[in-house]
Amino acid sequence: MGARPDQPSLIEGDIVRYTLFGRTGLRVSELSLGTMTFGGEPGWGTDKDTSGRILDAYADAGGNFIDTANIYAGGSSERILGELLAGRRDRFVLASKYTCATREGDVNSAGNRRKSLVRAVEASLERLRTDHLDVLWVHARDHFTPVQEVMRALDDVVRSGKVLHLGVSDWPAWEIAQANTLAELRGWTAFAGSQLRYNLLERTPERELLPQAHAFELAVLAWAPLAAGKLTGKYRRGETGRLAGTAAHDTSDRRAEETVTAVLEIAEQGGWSPAQVALAWLRSRPGNVIPIIAATKESQLRDNLAAAGVTLDADALARLEATSAVPLGFPHDFLREPQIVENVYGDQWQRIEDRRPTLRRTTGGIG
Repeated sequence: MGARPDQPSLIEGDIVRYTLFGRTGLRVSELSLGTMTFGGEPGWGTDKDTSGRILDAYADAGGNFIDTANIYAGGSSERILGELLAGRRDRFVLASKYTCATREGDVNSAGNRRKSLVRAVEASLERLRTDHLDVLWVHARDHFTPVQEVMRALDDVVRSGKVLHLGVSDWPAWEIAQANTLAELRGWTAFAGSQLRYNLLERTPERELLPQAHAFELAVLAWAPLAAGKLTGKYRRGETGRLAGTAAHDTSDRRAEETVTAVLEIAEQGGWSPAQVALAWLRSRPGNVIPIIAATKESQLRDNLAAAGVTLDADALARLEATSAVPLGFPHDFLREPQIVENVYGDQWQRIEDRRPTLRRTTGGIG
């Protein structure tokens, strides 16, 4: 289970490769840099100098996909990025978000509505010192605003040239499908990416969100890929933290314990860090999964970036799959029962070979 000879172990030169952002031709790095901490309070955030070193280390490794939001650090994340990207803005794919409240007492400072969208984009462009965003994410679902209004307003912003591509974050799968179907039927710009919480301790997106993303060929950006540090094993030190004190009878906690143990042991056997194993697992998932990595120190970023050179073997993947698996629930588990499969597909179903790659990724096969 050791590293392959052709896998780089150090961040020297460009080792991060690139993928496409959904159905677009936009080239983005296989690891995205999350900048929520840029400009944050001491203890969890980073000042401008540290943020600059982190950004430079990411760029030196070949990274080009930067993720921020209008609310991160009260707008400081965008302001610092605007300063740090001066003179080199065009070499990066710059993504920001809108939806969350920006001013207390202002009822229209939050939400998916057109007013919120237009004001947020103008403010983000000013803070980022740019005339356009490469990607704009709808940060979360505001159920007051009809999907039709959201998609039409987003299309207008794209047609204005201030936004090039669209993504959606933290929406239910059925509403993302509704939004993209509506956009495609009316000739509006559709979502090209879906951003969601996905890691070895949070695999519930595999029930609906990931199949939906595969079906619409969306890039999937996985936030919290290390489960807020749980997958690094840091809460094992000193036997403190949630994972160390879990009750033996709690199945979910027991699953988490077994998963963290598997990550730590696989990391030790392969000569990797636990973070690299957790990120490598995400990169091995079907479809186009792009982990969002973040750091408050250059050393943390370099460790995460080295995951681009880690490939887990079949035994490691099988162990992680077994320890972290969650039930898919109805109707998925029901439709995989042998008798139901035979009822639906006929008694000769095993002789049918489905060679369509998109559908195979979407359904995971049958049986």
